[in-house]
Amino acid sequence: MSIPHLYAAILAGGRGTRLWPHSRANHPKQFADITGSGRTLIQATADRLDGLVTDDALYVITGADYAELTAQQLPQMPPANILAEPSGRNTAPAIGLACIQLQQRDPDAIIAVFSADHAIPQTAVFQTAVTQSVEAARAGYLTILGIEPTEPHTGYGYIKRNELIRAGAGETPDIFTVERFLEKPARSKAEALLEEGGYYWNGGIFISRVDVMLNEMARQMPDMHATLQTIGAAADGPNAQVVLEEEWQKMPNTSIDYGILEHAEKVAVVPLNAGWSDVGSWDALGRLLTGDQDGNVIINSDLTAIESHNNIIYGNRRKIATIGVDDMVIVDTGDALLIGRRNQMQKVKDVVDALKNNARSDLL
Repeated sequence: MSIPHLYAAILAGGRGTRLWPHSRANHPKQFADITGSGRTLIQATADRLDGLVTDDALYVITGADYAELTAQQLPQMPPANILAEPSGRNTAPAIGLACIQLQQRDPDAIIAVFSADHAIPQTAVFQTAVTQSVEAARAGYLTILGIEPTEPHTGYGYIKRNELIRAGAGETPDIFTVERFLEKPARSKAEALLEEGGYYWNGGIFISRVDVMLNEMARQMPDMHATLQTIGAAADGPNAQVVLEEEWQKMPNTSIDYGILEHAEKVAVVPLNAGWSDVGSWDALGRLLTGDQDGNVIINSDLTAIESHNNIIYGNRRKIATIGVDDMVIVDTGDALLIGRRNQMQKVKDVVDALKNNARSDLL
């Protein structure tokens, strides 16, 4: 049974360069089966929303280059629900575009925003947290799902909870007000936050009434709000696309966190402990998936491993053999082969930059 007036907006505009060579500009990670589950990341995102929203309440915000790919992978969704940005302008304009569409469709709309490239294995736990967040949103809160931290990660922003708004019962999580947001911390600071407790990772998942979000945009980002109103006014007319492309050039390059959430009047956080991962790197994928008896995570590969441990092997459905290899990442896509240490995977972006500098766009 879907939740009345709830609409899901999936952000799917990224290029996922840290998962090269499997993630490419013409087929980025959200449209790939990165985990070996048989479903792409964006399909898996839509799958875990089943029961929360109807197919016609599912929206995707993506670049114009990926609109056709979105339609192919999510055929259950009306084509009109694919909102193609003329160019990337970060998350605040993208979410504003969805809000304008929903305001015209349903004055009581509640928007739930998700990233297309996250993995959340425990669907039931996730859906319970979303349902609880909808209740907070109905009360006028911009409500964030706070990811329960599992390590002092320095790559995520943090959220500090404050007062209890509503206690959960059974498997239903509590709802808290938000005291403050913190930028990505240094390692020592992240360790101190976990020791103190009451902090969550900001995974970029939030739920809000559309009217509340647009009111916050009008208060905090009035120029962007005015531009959105112009786009909305032309939405049903013959010049809708022309107006969108002209007005979009005025949009700021600003995230929803920095532009709106961090200074909103009423912000709540609902804890989420469902195995969340942003699948942001090959090493993160290795932490998400279960390895074999030697700790090797094997995806789409026929692997023979001799005295090899704790590796991530992503194959091209052909035989791979390793001898005496530990703590490595091996990714074979047929036209490219990546080999590196798991603790060096943040340097994949350097490989992508080198390919750009060497005019190897065919591999990007």
